[in-house]
Amino acid sequence: MNVLVCVKRVPQTGGRIVLTPDGQSIDTRFLGFTISPHEECGVEEAVRIVEAQGGSSVVLTLGGAAAEDQLRDAMALGIDRAILLETDGSDWDAVSTGAAITEAIQADEAANGPFDLILFGNEAADTGDYQVGIRVAVALGRPVVSGIKGIQLDSRTAAARREAPGGGWETYELALPAVLGVKEGLNLPRYPSVPGRLRAKRKEVQRVALGSSPAGGTGMGVGEDAGPAGGVGGAIPGPTKLGLRLPAEERTQAEILGRGAEAAGAVVDLLQQIGALR
Repeated sequence: MNVLVCVKRVPQTGGRIVLTPDGQSIDTRFLGFTISPHEECGVEEAVRIVEAQGGSSVVLTLGGAAAEDQLRDAMALGIDRAILLETDGSDWDAVSTGAAITEAIQADEAANGPFDLILFGNEAADTGDYQVGIRVAVALGRPVVSGIKGIQLDSRTAAARREAPGGGWETYELALPAVLGVKEGLNLPRYPSVPGRLRAKRKEVQRVALGSSPAGGTGMGVGEDAGPAGGVGGAIPGPTKLGLRLPAEERTQAEILGRGAEAAGAVVDLLQQIGALR
């Protein structure tokens, strides 16, 4: 079973998010980077499938040179090889990203044989487009289901399970080769071991130079079509990003009731006011 998992380098969102002065992107100088929890589960699932059934696993990402770190993290978990579609670090919209990944998959399959299963995270942790995996599947002419939290495979089919609206589960049977968008909860990802990290450092990362986005980072629009070969066609202009805006921060206020023993009375009065004491 040959499995490809596609990931994306995204900022860790545990800290305070700050925008660049022009409001066009997130200031990442003080942020760490990772891949989304959905994609972590995709990497883990690819490793488990190959461990159980044999074959090979590949991790692929589109991004700047620094995205090699996330590829090596995946290889430290057991992924066999990595492909970096190297850009200048500018933003790529879902249409351009899907087209570039499609072309990379077709080139790799021509050289190394077809992938039985291609895994994407259900959506990117930063942009939340929900589009790239579906666009790649359509361009390759392969069946696709998103929102997956359970996978069972045999030599010809994949049984993919996802939560149904209102409770319960939906199960889909897809002929292989297929594309799945997986969600957090599919499995419990392992932590990389020290020997795994050492092996990952010695593995080669295949680089494919892409440069800047064909769309210039402004979005190419839903009217443009990624054709059968993954190329972009059509002439309908897409939306243009005007800028990013942070949500309004909630402000809180603290009131000092007193200090030491003299504050006890005020605390009792407050507890009575809120109904905690009677």
